[in-house]
Amino acid sequence: MLDESLLDSPEGLAEADRHALLRGAAEAGARVRTAARHAAEAGVNDLKPDGRPRAVLIAGPGAAATQTADLLGTLAGAGSPVTRLAPTGVAPAAGALRWELPGWAGSVDLLLIATPDGTEPGLSLLSEQAYRRGCTVVVVAPAGTPLAEAVGGSHGLFVPMATAPYDQDEPLAASAPGVLWALLTPLLALLDRTGLLTAPPDALEKIADRLDGIAERCGPAIATYSNPAKTLAAELADALPVVWTEGVSAGPAGRRFAAALAELSGTPAVVAELPEALAAHSALLAGRLAASADPDDFFRDRVEEAPALHARVVLLRDRPLGGLTAAPAARELALTHDTPISELEPEAGGELETLAELIAVTDFAAVYLALASRA
Repeated sequence: MLDESLLDSPEGLAEADRHALLRGAAEAGARVRTAARHAAEAGVNDLKPDGRPRAVLIAGPGAAATQTADLLGTLAGAGSPVTRLAPTGVAPAAGALRWELPGWAGSVDLLLIATPDGTEPGLSLLSEQAYRRGCTVVVVAPAGTPLAEAVGGSHGLFVPMATAPYDQDEPLAASAPGVLWALLTPLLALLDRTGLLTAPPDALEKIADRLDGIAERCGPAIATYSNPAKTLAAELADALPVVWTEGVSAGPAGRRFAAALAELSGTPAVVAELPEALAAHSALLAGRLAASADPDDFFRDRVEEAPALHARVVLLRDRPLGGLTAAPAARELALTHDTPISELEPEAGGELETLAELIAVTDFAAVYLALASRA
């Protein structure tokens, strides 16, 4: 059950936020600036590659690496050579994972390793394997970790992950707001130098500014009625989020939102892109999860019995109004099945800025839902 009164209690939210998730969301802009500075100090902005890499391979543990690869691949475009390397098994250490380079990987390829941990022996072995193959290796990880030492010297380029003092208290959640921007920002700067995408220093500063603006609009001191993140969290209480995305950049934002809901608040969600989502989820909205699917719910004991789980559509869009859109058809489908719908659309701006806004608002919403549900 969601404690809606907690949403409008900054002191209560602070007390419930034992993992500093709200602080991480609020400081996302500062994290981008720190990560950009670390990348510049490591020499990323001074790189002069001979040409674009044939392939960009991204490795790392869990949701953090998956989301980073998803975002970079989307931003690089349809012809993107970005590929995530999934773990292939167990490394020769207790509980450790193993990563392997594809057989074709060589000197014209780029390996990116992104991890908020840095103690994974499998990633250190991967960096050594890439060095022997002649691959260029770039690592973003916390300083002073075994992986940082393994990639030092001639093995590759190391960029210290932008961390905060409270990050050291407990293991970081892969979907924590600060983790994504700490890992993603240096890699955006790097791939800008290779020509795979456009993310110069001024674009990174605009991302940070947009994140600061969202923190002001969605912070814990802002009341629910004027706070889009708190409003969305309240709307998703006791609901199955059906996340529909429209527009290229909204896709990875929606997939990250679903992952954050699962990891931070334990809320399952399904996600699909429009217009394919209309066919993919039509039966779901017409089934027992529809808002009108439980006629006996009127007689439910409101005190003793939990409410039935019903679907709620969350529409994330990054397309300008007036263009070709499937949003009217999406609204009609939801209305036909008595399914409520929440909509988020960023303010005008560049692709990186609008993507950052969608991620930031949904990050805040996932955190609020997690905190108010645990109360």
